[in-house]
Amino acid sequence: MNLRPRTWRLRFTPIPRHAVEARRGARCVLRSWGLPAEVRETVELVVSELVTNAVRHGRVPGRYFEVAMAYDGEKAVEVEVSDASERLPVPADPGPEATSGRGLLLVAALSQSWGVRDRSVGKTVWARVLV
Repeated sequence: MNLRPRTWRLRFTPIPRHAVEARRGARCVLRSWGLPAEVRETVELVVSELVTNAVRHGRVPGRYFEVAMAYDGEKAVEVEVSDASERLPVPADPGPEATSGRGLLLVAALSQSWGVRDRSVGKTVWARVLV
């Protein structure tokens, strides 16, 4: 097994079309890292949920959101999505009839751990997915 650490980072304008591009970019990178399909699918879903939140709730006019992933080559993939909003994400149970609002619950269920870090502008929401 190749234990060389790998990283990927890109910035996007917080519009729905760029959320799709961020997910597509993450998918390509994960495949190039040679991760098993089930790990790739899990990380892609985590990226998707965090990116969707950045576009829907973290949008600040004139600012970008950034997606970063790091693979240690052995044990875990770290996902980070940063945006310029000071609004902190709050996982909530939206109820059985709701059609949205479960993103952070999914992230919590799919990752070993997750959290939020402050930045000089905005925040970074991160998750660690085991390989």
